[in-house]
Amino acid sequence: MVKRKITPERREQRKKLLELLQRAGINDVAGVQELFKEMVSTVLENGLEGELDDELGYSKYDYRNKETDNSRNGYSEKTLKTS
Repeated sequence: MVKRKITPERREQRKKLLELLQRAGINDVAGVQELFKEMVSTVLENGLEGELDDELGYSKYDYRNKETDNSRNGYSEKTLKTS
């Protein structure tokens, strides 16, 4: 197997990642999985929020500038099951 050379940038990224895991108190695979689930959740929520802003034409708290009859009508909790 050929070893790849690690670039200084990649080495710095790994160092920052290890620091993040230590600060979060993550020291096993279960902790990494939980962190990953939280990251995916945050990315999806932010993406959907941005998509809604784009669709409606105004941001969450800028309802005075909306130019549509369509509006935000609240949230309900949803569960997403993945493997």
